[in-house]
Amino acid sequence: MRSMNGDDVTEAVAGCLAALRPAVDRDWTAVRAGALEWDCRATAVHIADDLVAYASNLVARAQDDYVPFELTPDKGAGNADLLQVIEATGGLLAAAVDTAPPGVRAYHPYPYGSADRAGFAAMGAAEVLLHTHDMAQGLGLPYEPSADLAESLLTWIFPHVQPGPEPWPTLLWATGRGELPGRAPVTAWRWRNNLVIPAERCTLTGIRPAVAHDLRLGGDGGFDWLGGEPYTGTRQAAGFLVKAYQAGVHRPEFGVFALVRNEDGRALGGIGFHSAPDEEGRVEIGYDLVEEARGQGYATEALRALTEWALAREDVDLVLLTIEHDNTASQRVAARAGFVRATVEEERTAHDEHGMETGLGLYLRRS
Repeated sequence: MRSMNGDDVTEAVAGCLAALRPAVDRDWTAVRAGALEWDCRATAVHIADDLVAYASNLVARAQDDYVPFELTPDKGAGNADLLQVIEATGGLLAAAVDTAPPGVRAYHPYPYGSADRAGFAAMGAAEVLLHTHDMAQGLGLPYEPSADLAESLLTWIFPHVQPGPEPWPTLLWATGRGELPGRAPVTAWRWRNNLVIPAERCTLTGIRPAVAHDLRLGGDGGFDWLGGEPYTGTRQAAGFLVKAYQAGVHRPEFGVFALVRNEDGRALGGIGFHSAPDEEGRVEIGYDLVEEARGQGYATEALRALTEWALAREDVDLVLLTIEHDNTASQRVAARAGFVRATVEEERTAHDEHGMETGLGLYLRRS
C-alpha cells in the first residue's frame, strides 16, 4: 500500500522550490499570494513554520498543544534564503515522519486532537502544495504538482470529499481555491485526520479511504495483522467504505476501525458503523476478529468503547446489532457490552420498516 511518508514531503518541497526559484529576484512583500491576505514573503514563512511545527510535535510527541515556539527568519533573509529554510524544514519533517514508530500520534487540533505520522506527512505536503499554488498564482508562475500526490492527499486527509474528475483541481476546489462543474463553491474547509478511540487493551484506529482501498484489494492496509491478514468481514466493510467515499457520502467518524493491540501494535480485527445515524438517531455496528484473537475479550472491549463513543454524541440515541440466531459467541459479546435483546415487536418493526434481514436477532443499547 502507498502510505504517506517523508518522500511525499520531499516531493512537495522540491516542486515548491522549482516553481518559485524563477521569481527570487522580485519583491515578494509587494505581491499578494493569490486570494490570501498574506503577501508572498509571509506565505513562504508560513510554509516553513508549519513544516517545522509538525516535525517538532511529532518528535516531541506533543499531546495538548503545539511545541511553544515560532519560526522567525533573519531580517536580512532574502527570497532565496526563505526557499532554503523551506527546504530545511521540509527535510526535518520528512525525517521525523520516517523515523516515527507506526502507532505514534501527536497533537493537531482538528478534528480529533491528534495525527499519526502519515497524517503529519499529508498535512505538511498539503501546506506546501496549496501555498505554493497561492504564491505562484500571485507571482504569475506556472505550477501543478503530480496527480498522484494530489490524489494521495485527498484519500488520506480529505476523506469527506468526493473524488472529482482530476485530483489537483478537486483539491483546489475542496480548499476554496477553484471550481468544479456541478459543485457549489467551497467557502470554509478543513482537512480531517483519522479518529482513534481507546479501549482497554487495544485502540480503535479509523481507516482512511486509501487504507480501505488497499484492504478491499487484498492488501494489509499498512497494518501488521495477527494471523497474517484481516478476516473477510473487514475486507467487505472496507469495500463499503470505498463505495461511500466515491459516492461522496462517507462520514469518517461513522466509518470502519481497525482494532490495534496496544502491547505489540498488531491488528486483531475490524469494527465499524453500517452508516451514519438515521433520522431517528439509530446506528448499527458490525465487527469481526481474526481467529487467533477470539475468545479473549477483545471484541467486547472494542464494542463497548465504540458504543459509548457513539451514545455520547447528540445525533445518536440508539445503537443496534444484528446477530445470527446460532452465533452464541457474538451474542455473549453483545450482552457483556451492555446490549439487550429486542422485543418481538421491536424486531418486527426493524424487519418491516427498516429492512432488517430475516434470520437475525436484534440487540439494542440506548443512551
